[in-house]
Amino acid sequence: AAIAAAAKKLYTPPQPRRSEGAKLVPPATPLVACDPYFSIWSPGDKLNEVDTTHWTGKPHRLTSMVRIDGKAYRVMGASPASVPALEQKSLTVTPTRSIYTFEDAGVALTLTFMTPALPEDLDILSRPVTYLTWEARTMDGKSRDVEVYFDASGELTVNEGRQQATSSGAVASWSKPDDAVVLKVGSKDQPILAKKGDDLRIDWGYLYVGLPGSDYAGVHERGAAYAEIAKGEWPSTKKWPTTKTLLAPEQSTNAESIVATGVMKLGRVSAQPVSRWLMLAYDDLYSIQYMRKNLRPYWRRNGWEAADLLKAAAKDYESLVKRCAVFDAELMADLTKAGGEKYAKLCALAYRQCYAAGKFVADENGQPISFCKENHSNGCIGTSDVFYPMAPQFLLFGPSQAKSFLVPFMNYAASDRWKFPFAPHDLGTYPKANGQVYGDGERGVNNQMPVEESGNLLCLMGAIAQMEGNANFAGLYWKQLEQWAGYLKEKGFDPENQLCTDDFAGHLAHNVNLSAKAICGLGAFAKLCDLRGEKAKSDEYFKLAREFAQRWVKEADDGDHFRLAFDKP
Repeated sequence: AAIAAAAKKLYTPPQPRRSEGAKLVPPATPLVACDPYFSIWSPGDKLNEVDTTHWTGKPHRLTSMVRIDGKAYRVMGASPASVPALEQKSLTVTPTRSIYTFEDAGVALTLTFMTPALPEDLDILSRPVTYLTWEARTMDGKSRDVEVYFDASGELTVNEGRQQATSSGAVASWSKPDDAVVLKVGSKDQPILAKKGDDLRIDWGYLYVGLPGSDYAGVHERGAAYAEIAKGEWPSTKKWPTTKTLLAPEQSTNAESIVATGVMKLGRVSAQPVSRWLMLAYDDLYSIQYMRKNLRPYWRRNGWEAADLLKAAAKDYESLVKRCAVFDAELMADLTKAGGEKYAKLCALAYRQCYAAGKFVADENGQPISFCKENHSNGCIGTSDVFYPMAPQFLLFGPSQAKSFLVPFMNYAASDRWKFPFAPHDLGTYPKANGQVYGDGERGVNNQMPVEESGNLLCLMGAIAQMEGNANFAGLYWKQLEQWAGYLKEKGFDPENQLCTDDFAGHLAHNVNLSAKAICGLGAFAKLCDLRGEKAKSDEYFKLAREFAQRWVKEADDGDHFRLAFDKP
């Protein structure tokens, strides 16, 4: 009891999280938002009150501190607890950046996480790279000596922290006259694409921490390095830290016990801002297994290796800072005009989540295809009722991105393996897209979602055709689309007992929402027929969709709301 009482005094639980006017309070703030594996978030309102995690909640710790005139302050992460936290003043989330500001000890510090998810440039969008930029200035006219510390845990490279990891470091010339230090950490065993599931972290490939012109860097034992920091003893030589903790290449240890570290000198800082940056990159070597074939990430399609990625990413830093600022400003202005300030802020957060939930890879012809992951569910890959609600974001920026996730899905649906008259639910379990696993999979009709998924695919095909002004893409899969439209014609208005994407409803017959989905799907098919010049069929399906819509309004009405099922209040 005495120990418990003492612990209670030492620990102050987080305060309840509430909205604050127009201020965005994200459930978790995206820091590294590249794909389902390279995905790091801060689950606290303040960056320096909690440790950062993978989206699954497992530790993926990033730590940063700043030393101002010899005194250390914590900027990111909950440890070392002996180092006081710099006061956080604000957080701004934009489509490509999360921007934190801090003020204390006469210094204003901005820490920006930039993941350049620029939709018009798939080469940039598909890069697994996030930049961190620290910018400092003084607020009182005085000059101060400022240094920044950063580390990334070996946890980023393994599924469980106890797994063994190895490391190495090298000096690389990115741009003269400055050299760059690159730190490399990865699991010892490298089980490429060996696991599948939902609550998993990657345990193959390599994390890279690149520090251009860095003062000191290395991979160190967490305990020894943190002891040095806690004491505030950051020496002025490149022998930092004083204890010999740099891992030798090929030496392995528990991933959770090592950190890739860097210390960057900003020098004497005054009212004129001074900045330093580094980048985090992850080369997963192979990203997705599609129909038993391991596929490379899209950025590797022309034979690039990690060194090529890092060199290009470093070279593009300055231009990407400008491009991301312009893109964010334009998109946020459009979103604000469409729905107001709060709507724009929610959309910026959704934008980051959407791209972080999928992976762009290259097919056998080097073309971009993408696979989304069903997170905090069953881990399915390429789920049609997951990429359907993601699609508005992809469609907003042109049809090519939408086609990237439809092509592998439709190729599977058109194969001999899919024998049903309705659309599939998924392509497998992430990261293995080897065929549907949901319900009866390819074996039977139990626990399928026939109306939901068929309506989804017809609507998406109709959207792409409307953007392109023709139905040429739909024509590649016309047999399937005709079959699915026929299924909705027969079964769609008053669906039989089946699942829908609203999981809370479970199995439900006469589902009003499924009926609406079917009606929209039939209307989309009518539009496709019209674009193909099939006038009679277009008229037939438009007439059917309109008749269904009129019936729906009457039969679903329940006074001041619509029903969940036609036969229930």
